Order: sequence, then structure tokens, then C-alpha cells
Amino acid sequence: MRKSLGEKRREIAVDQIARIHDLYLAYADGEHVKTFPTTAFGYRKITVERPLRLTFQTSPERITRLAQQKTFTDLAASNKKNPQEHAAEEEGGRKLQGEILAMLATLPATPYNDRLAFQQDLERACRSASLRLPAPVAKAILAALSERDETAAICRDAKGNPEPDPDLRDTENVPLGEDVFAYFEREVKLHVPDAWINESRRDAKDGQVGVVGYEINFNRYYYKYVPSRPLEEIDAEIKALEAEILVMLREVAG
Repeated sequence: MRKSLGEKRREIAVDQIARIHDLYLAYADGEHVKTFPTTAFGYRKITVERPLRLTFQTSPERITRLAQQKTFTDLAASNKKNPQEHAAEEEGGRKLQGEILAMLATLPATPYNDRLAFQQDLERACRSASLRLPAPVAKAILAALSERDETAAICRDAKGNPEPDPDLRDTENVPLGEDVFAYFEREVKLHVPDAWINESRRDAKDGQVGVVGYEINFNRYYYKYVPSRPLEEIDAEIKALEAEILVMLREVAG
């Protein structure tokens, strides 16, 4: 080809274009022509969520992770231009960092399998230490001291709904004309019982669950099975290649 066309790396010759044109006008099913309703190529892409499950622990490794979090390190930083105010703010930040680490040291070192239980103990520890954590710092603590664990309890929001885990988020293409919930129960829920459909992801035109899309998979409709070669033939070819390689190695070795 004259130049690369990116993903379009197939060039159609003039005679092939004419052949396609004739097949289209003939409008008859055959080896190279198949007719389908337009909905056969359509689907609704649904978003499948799974719950977030976290364990929490004040282990040295996770405490180190907290100490390296930008939100935590920024406590000891200052943007003040006045040297005295700058130094005072940095000193106050370092003092707060020390108080937070000391407070965390009072928590049990054993892992928490329930975020709510950990948050409750964290709040009690803060009250005992007369600490009021800024929201970003509290969020940084939860992030640094947590790890995903399939055996942990499901993390829930203020209304008691399970929170989705972004790392486990997936999508499914449901053929148009098929009920997305029936498809989900049959193809997903059966294998992943704790999954659910994110019903907030809806098509902009019809407002239904799942975003409508279209795809023409030529391999699916025109695939022709080609049987594999007999094992004896493949084995003979491998042995012939091995013999050729041995000859070449002898020539190289002299």
C-alpha cells in the first residue's frame, strides 16, 4: 500500500469493489452474502459491579504506606512566605503527624475484616487522643491501612448499600431484544452471586439500562472450520526441521 492507514490495513481493488456492488444489488443469500435484521448487530453494554471488600490493619508496613501518602506528608508543609509563620506551620504539622501515628499505635494490631468496625474504633481512638482528623487525612488513613480481601465483609455506604470495587468492574454486551436482567441472571449472577448491574449507566436516547452499540463480527458470520493437520504430519515436519538444525549446527561448529 502507498502508506499505512492505521487500523485499516486492507485495500479493496477496483474489481473487488465491482463484485461487492453486484452482490449487493442481487440481494440473495449465498457463500459471500448473508442477510440479517439490523438488530442482530446491536447490543446493550451493561456495567457489572462487584462489592468492595477490605481489611484494615495498623501493621508497620501499612503505617509506612500512610507516612508516604501525599495528604499525610503535606501536613508538615507550608506555603507561608513569612519565615516565622512558615516554620511554625511546619512544626505544627509535624506535631499533628506524630499525634496521629501515636493514636494509631493504640489500635489493635490484628486485622479488621469489617470497615465499619475499624472506623468506629478509629473514631474512639481519636476522641481519646483529643484529635479531630481533617476529612482528607481520615480518607488517607483508610486508604493506606486497607487492602482488598475476598473474605472481608462488604463495605457499605451510609444507606447500607454495597459499595462497588472499581478494580472488579466489568461490562457485558447483551444482544438487543433480550432482557438485560434475564441475561444477567443467566450469564453473570449464576457464576458471580454478589454481582449487580449498575443501573445508572443508561443509554442517552432511550433511557434504558445499558448503552446501545453495534458491531459486525465478520468472523462470527463467515467463519469456516479448517481441520488441523494430522499429528503424524506435524511430527514428521518437526523431525525434519530438527534434522536441518543439527546439520546447520555441525556446519557452524566445523
